[in-house]
Amino acid sequence: MAFARGGLAQTASQTTSSPVRVGLSVDASALGHTIPPDYTGLSYEQAQMANPNYFSGANTQLAGFLRTLGRQGVLRIGGNTSEYTFWNRHAKPTAADEHLAAGPDKGHHAAAREVITPEAVNNLSEFLDKTGWKLIYGLNLGKGTPENAADEAAYVMETIGADRLLAFQLGNEPDLFYRNGIRPASYDFAAYAGDWQRFFTAIRKRVPNAPFAGPDTAYNTKWLVPFADKFKHDVKFISSHYYAEGPPTDPSMTIERLMKPNPRLLGETAGLKQVEADTGLPFRLTETNSCYQGGKQGVSDTFAAALWAGDLMYQQAAAGSTGINFHGGGYGWYTPVAGTPEDGFIARPEYYGMLLFAQAGAGQLLGAKLTDNSAAPLLTAYALRGTDGRTRIALFNKNLDADVEVAISGVASPSGTVLRLEAPRADDTTDVTFGGAPVGASGSWSPLVQEYVPGHSGQFVLHMRKASGALLEFA
Repeated sequence: MAFARGGLAQTASQTTSSPVRVGLSVDASALGHTIPPDYTGLSYEQAQMANPNYFSGANTQLAGFLRTLGRQGVLRIGGNTSEYTFWNRHAKPTAADEHLAAGPDKGHHAAAREVITPEAVNNLSEFLDKTGWKLIYGLNLGKGTPENAADEAAYVMETIGADRLLAFQLGNEPDLFYRNGIRPASYDFAAYAGDWQRFFTAIRKRVPNAPFAGPDTAYNTKWLVPFADKFKHDVKFISSHYYAEGPPTDPSMTIERLMKPNPRLLGETAGLKQVEADTGLPFRLTETNSCYQGGKQGVSDTFAAALWAGDLMYQQAAAGSTGINFHGGGYGWYTPVAGTPEDGFIARPEYYGMLLFAQAGAGQLLGAKLTDNSAAPLLTAYALRGTDGRTRIALFNKNLDADVEVAISGVASPSGTVLRLEAPRADDTTDVTFGGAPVGASGSWSPLVQEYVPGHSGQFVLHMRKASGALLEFA
């Protein structure tokens, strides 16, 4: 690995225009929320379970991509196809199923009916062994029966084990059931609560220690408080979804828009804080990405999505979320990892934003205040005291037209190092690097360039080009 001296060093892709000078003050006494080791997660469609070769111990490539994001993490299996997959204890996979790569459901029509077999669950258990991750597993509430869900839950619990099964979720985005034909137009929270109770009772009768989370709503945060109030003794955490923009046909769904603060997210985050305060239940964002209905080409698959994803992870952690699962699979535009067991897998740009977060690791957030940033309003910064005692700072310059020079104070260390998250352009779909290195086969990654950043009179100065990220570490 090469070391470059000086935080002002520029790569060949960096501009030479005068940067905007911004201040960043770190306050180690202002303790924020703790980021747990299993904060990071990925989310896949339930239909992917029809292919027993996908989540399998033999799929070492995909397992490697997960391990690079963390030795602990959470795999969530759910999505729109939850309501179109049916467990059959006596079924065997078909030849067609064994090549299925279920990308994100685009919601244009009813999903194909798929069958989940014991072989698929057995292989999933081996896959989790390879990754060290835990599992959130979806059950078909929309079109299934309590009895079949209970039988599926019993097999999953027996096979996966209570130590790795984080939670069952009953249905996916039930607040949209009235819109997609799964329930009548009159379907409301009260009706959903009745459905949830019936399934819960049947499952707990078969599996007394079955863990649950919910309600896994699409956007209706008004369901979260009554759900938490009614089922707070039955669930481990509250779950919901968030998509930054959509649909992909909307011409205003652009990189420029994705980089800006989303008023809806700010409002929902405030609501989630209140739910947690009122009920004491933790919250997890179990499905998220840049654009619903599978993402938008030229936005969701670009380097800009890496900056957006890394920033979102810290935004949610700062708000008290216990974890986040980025939805994907197959070759969907927004999927962090694209590919199939037959053709291999690659890291899409969004994966790199998650990788930066992974390298910062778990720990306790610290106070981090930006000043004089009116000319660079899309710069965000987060400080963390890692479990190893080191201070780390994650920076995301989402300004598309402004280099920044960040003057950092409040860090008691003589020097630091920085790994940069970069691509030639914000709209690039390839040539993304972190620490000067791309992610290789099976998720292999090791930094090639780590810059040395000296301190001067208790201050560190870091130059960042427009549309770039950085992770600083101080001893």
